[in-house]
Amino acid sequence: MLNGRVVLLLLAMSAVGCSSRPAIPVANDQTLVMESTVLAAGITAEEPKLNTQDIQPSASSRLFNERGQPVTINYRFYWYDVRGLEMHPLETPRRVTIPAHSSVTLYGSANFLGAHKVRLYLYL
Repeated sequence: MLNGRVVLLLLAMSAVGCSSRPAIPVANDQTLVMESTVLAAGITAEEPKLNTQDIQPSASSRLFNERGQPVTINYRFYWYDVRGLEMHPLETPRRVTIPAHSSVTLYGSANFLGAHKVRLYLYL
């Protein structure tokens, strides 16, 4: 009898845990993610700016190379819908070389309507 109550209690607790909202929040301070190796390479970046005025949402971000040699960076834009869910299919990772003591602007556009938030991931 006691085992039956414990099982029933465990089932009820697991059902409560499954009733959470299916949203992955992306806070404004999480729009730019850089690996520590990128910072160590002398690269700084602006947070991506989302443009939703056109039919297809787009984003841009400026990267700066503070070193005296070119640095090649890999990057990917991640797109999120109004509920904060990541939109698929994901963009393929891209690569850009930033000349010494220069800057480049990265551009990305969502391949689907409804993109509401963007996150830029930078890595070597």
